[in-house]
Amino acid sequence: MTDESLALAAQGGDKAAMEELLRRYKNTVRGVARSFFLAGGDAEDLAQEGMIGLYRAVTDYRAGGLSFKNFAYLCIQRRIVGAVRSAARQKHAPLNRSVPLPAENEAEPALYAAADPEALLIGDEERSEFLARLRGALTPAEYGALLLYMEGLSIAEIAAREGRSAKSADNAVQRAKRKAAALFGQQKNGQ
Repeated sequence: MTDESLALAAQGGDKAAMEELLRRYKNTVRGVARSFFLAGGDAEDLAQEGMIGLYRAVTDYRAGGLSFKNFAYLCIQRRIVGAVRSAARQKHAPLNRSVPLPAENEAEPALYAAADPEALLIGDEERSEFLARLRGALTPAEYGALLLYMEGLSIAEIAAREGRSAKSADNAVQRAKRKAAALFGQQKNGQ
């Protein structure tokens, strides 16, 4: 059977036709995937993305246009390029690198019971001092946005509460986070 007839049969529910097309184009997918690099991933991740593109080619193919071979190649390549671009965008990099801090009410009580009262007092003083230094380093808008962000509000909620655009609120939070990280680094280094 031709690739085109297999694709149409697979669209009609023929699982054997789908498996045959996936088998025929497996090496094509690997060949396309080899020519790209995925930050934070490996060749198998790209091959999986390519197989998703191939599957979409099978389900979306319409007779009368491109040959199935060309259509499949185009779908495979677009899916892989999309994955590479998405990984390079680093949109979720802060989330992937961050470690969540427990809220005060979520922390284990045993942790507080075993803590030295003097250490707790010193910790509170250091926290107050850091917040005071933070307030001096940030603009009022940045400080307010950061406090709301630390309370768990989303950017949209911060924007609504402060009466500004979401982009403006996001920019204020991002600037505040950078300044706070630099200030925290100075404090750790004893400056």
